[in-house]
Amino acid sequence: MAILENIRKRTTVLILIIGLALFAFVISGVFTNNDFAGGKVGSTLAEINDEAISMEDFNTKLEQAQRQYGSNFSSTQLVNTVFDQEVRRTILNQQFEDLGVDVESDQIVDFIKNTGYAQEPSFQDENGVFNVEVFKTAIADWRETDPLRYDNWLQIEKSIMQSAKEQMYFNLVKAGAGATLAEGEFDYKLTNDKVDIQYVRVPYSSIADSTIQVSKEEITAYIKENPDDYNQESARDLRFSFFEEKASLEDENNVRAEVVKLLEDSLEYSEDRDETDTIPGFKSTTDIMAFLDRNSDTKFDTIYKAKKDLPAIAADSLMNVGVGGMYGPYRDGDFFKVSKVVDAKENGSAKASHILITYEGATRANPEIKRTKEEAETEAKRLLTESKKADADFTALARDNSDGPSAPRGGDLGYFQEGIMADEFNDFCFGNDVGTVGLVETEFGFHVIKVDDKQDILQVATLSREIEPSDETINTLFTDATKFEMATTDAAPESFNDIAKESEYAVLPVNKLKEMDENLPGLGTQRNIVQWAFNDDTNVGDIKRFDLSNGYAVVQVTKTYREGLMASEDASAQALPKIRKERKAAQIIAANQGKSLEDLAQDNNVTVSNASALSRKSPTIPGAGREPMIVGNAFAFDEGQTSGLLEGETGIFMFKVTKKNDAVTLPNFSTFSNTLTTANKNAVNTAVYNALKEGAEIEDNRATFY
Repeated sequence: MAILENIRKRTTVLILIIGLALFAFVISGVFTNNDFAGGKVGSTLAEINDEAISMEDFNTKLEQAQRQYGSNFSSTQLVNTVFDQEVRRTILNQQFEDLGVDVESDQIVDFIKNTGYAQEPSFQDENGVFNVEVFKTAIADWRETDPLRYDNWLQIEKSIMQSAKEQMYFNLVKAGAGATLAEGEFDYKLTNDKVDIQYVRVPYSSIADSTIQVSKEEITAYIKENPDDYNQESARDLRFSFFEEKASLEDENNVRAEVVKLLEDSLEYSEDRDETDTIPGFKSTTDIMAFLDRNSDTKFDTIYKAKKDLPAIAADSLMNVGVGGMYGPYRDGDFFKVSKVVDAKENGSAKASHILITYEGATRANPEIKRTKEEAETEAKRLLTESKKADADFTALARDNSDGPSAPRGGDLGYFQEGIMADEFNDFCFGNDVGTVGLVETEFGFHVIKVDDKQDILQVATLSREIEPSDETINTLFTDATKFEMATTDAAPESFNDIAKESEYAVLPVNKLKEMDENLPGLGTQRNIVQWAFNDDTNVGDIKRFDLSNGYAVVQVTKTYREGLMASEDASAQALPKIRKERKAAQIIAANQGKSLEDLAQDNNVTVSNASALSRKSPTIPGAGREPMIVGNAFAFDEGQTSGLLEGETGIFMFKVTKKNDAVTLPNFSTFSNTLTTANKNAVNTAVYNALKEGAEIEDNRATFY
């Protein structure tokens, strides 16, 4: 929008745009009437530095994103993703306008040449090469003959222009993000200058926390002195009891009884014929597929399965009962099942490894392979001889010599059933014993094959019924949830836990819930609960029952957190350790003034320790942890000098420098300078945008609409 306003002010640019349109170079997509609307269209979703993002525009982009991402994102995730994209686009476009960053038609073409759009067949000549004139003609043709494709192109065109501007903008910043030779030398020294020290550490833990008393007023004062560390977003604490729709023990027994009943034949009276028919049960039916279609929640799977592919609880039994044998009823997950062996194939699944030696012209051969068929056969016979030696490592031979995609796995093809592999390969594997090694030829080349294993496989029919809650159970659950809601609503807010405990209902807390959150631990995606919790009419102590897809939740708001500086009670868990640390440091320093290294150790019941080859780049002291302040100070002392008492991360330190090793001076530090330059440039895109976003004034109204 900011760019369009700029264009309105520049007549020359407008004339240029019209001229470009006359030449049928379709950059006009970005300059549509909708983009000139200006102002707020309908409700405002957000304002970024006083520039509005309208609900109408946002919903349009949300629909486009939904088509693009499909079911990979939840509704809230999609809203947040598109919102972040819009914030980024708006903030950067404001920068583009301020700096006059724009792209011309030739720059767009150059940009397209280096993207996937250059591979679009519509933009290529007869040789498959991207051609500018073909590109222009294709877009113009779409405009006349394929409006839907042209409209889609207009969106792509906007994206291309945005990407081109971003690339130009960030490249401008990167141009100044280098590193000098002096910076390279400094970075080299940070890593390679070394210092050895003797040190004494009096840990803060030597003073018990219970001896440091901190008042509420002191915490409040500390928070005010360090406001940046204690800012918080608006948040809510909740607690809830979940009434899950799940089958009762009686429901489970009823489902099991239904399955058992279906095993036996049943009688069915026919009024039309005045006869009673015998309906075969699962044990006696001869039409397995039809029986399961009528009576089972899962249909007949005709695929043969090895033991590892059968339900773990039933696998051993099914492998032993023989054809016609049955196992069950048994519970498998949320189903009661009875499984029947319909057919069995001894050694019906084989596991093999192979070394494929292919040749030029063979099916699916790598075009880089130029050996002849005769050369391939000779090589395959050589490898066959090698693989039959007593000390042969077939896996290594396959990994080093095979032309097949299984080479990285040592030629391992896994298990397969008859009819999967090429005929010659199949016949060798199923016609030979485990351990046999041989050579066969297929359309893919020559295969040195080793039969690794064989398994029996079964064709199993399974009668199953899902264990679901009955209508009676569901109705009882609703009644229980409603009674609990009424009881807790009528009682004092703090009685929620007590009432739940009396009825043996579990209560789960949710802490620091944010306004755009959607997942509640234990309940999953529940955006409606979050919206209710942040509603202006919802107060601390309020209770509401929510109907969920799998039951009911009775929820209570237990605490609210206002955006801004934390209250002392909210910040205490974070502030107290820091305040205590400051107090302990002052106490230790006051009690040990003027002492030598040895006296400090003796008086505080600690030892004098040694640390060697410390560097400023990795300021970790063995036995003490990461201590950048202490290590940095050590480099400021000469050999033999002893420090005073210094505050570290984990305690009060005193050290003596025993040795300093300056890094070897190099003739040139360009390598280190170049490394820093690369790192600086790589960090530009993220760092610059984050800085711009942090400095922007963003009024976010997402929670009002979503």
